[in-house]
Amino acid sequence: MAYSHTAQNPGNEQRRVIITNEHGEKLVGRLHETGSKEIVVLCHGAESNKDDNIMVNLAAALEKEGISAFRFDFSGNGESEGSFRFNDLYREADDIHSVIRHFSGENHIVCAILGHSKLIQLVNLRGVVVLLYASKYRDIRIVVNVSGRYDLTRGLTELFGENYMEKIKKDGYINIKRGDVEFRVTEEDLMDFLRIDMHEACLKIDKDCRVLTVHGTDDEINPLTDALEFAKFIPNHRLRIIEGADHRYTSHQVELASTVVNFVKSALQQDEVAPK
Repeated sequence: MAYSHTAQNPGNEQRRVIITNEHGEKLVGRLHETGSKEIVVLCHGAESNKDDNIMVNLAAALEKEGISAFRFDFSGNGESEGSFRFNDLYREADDIHSVIRHFSGENHIVCAILGHSKLIQLVNLRGVVVLLYASKYRDIRIVVNVSGRYDLTRGLTELFGENYMEKIKKDGYINIKRGDVEFRVTEEDLMDFLRIDMHEACLKIDKDCRVLTVHGTDDEINPLTDALEFAKFIPNHRLRIIEGADHRYTSHQVELASTVVNFVKSALQQDEVAPK
């Protein structure tokens, strides 16, 4: 894969792009076009959307370095069609696949995918979707996991209440309300979620796929130990710990952006000089 660096064009504009996923739902995103053949796809976290500050800032940082970026809303989020569901991890991996296929058809290369584990309340359901994508499709060369959760079951009691397993088996569902979002978790949803094995997924990631995990020492949602678990089991992994950063990188946006951009640029340059 050749890295075709292009200097930043002050006239660059964000272009609204609509992509239909395999379920017929329209996914809405913003393309930061620089003229590069390579595109980095930015994936927002739970209870978030493509216009989250982290997504916007990362897109701007990549654009400044001449690398195009695409930030989009998963189905059931933001401007995209579909319904919000509790356990959409593999469905969202399929959304990423639809995005990659779209840009491949436009003679672009999605060189990297990045996911942030944004969570306000209790349980993150989305931070590791880019890793699940890499383990399922094995067609991406660069993955950036920002503050992802390794132990997906942590916090379920706080979310569903005591004896939630008995309740969901008895009634077949549990209704949850978080802020303005209200949704129903069925027994099937919960069982599918509990079957997700992050350890197995990490081991399935192709050894040629370069993975970066970024984590803050002051993350109040996902402890640093989760990042250390990823480092143990992902074959081709680099860990970057940002001292003092919280889960939102509130005071560390510049450091996060530079870490991500430098990793992506380095990986692209290594691919350019690697034997074909």
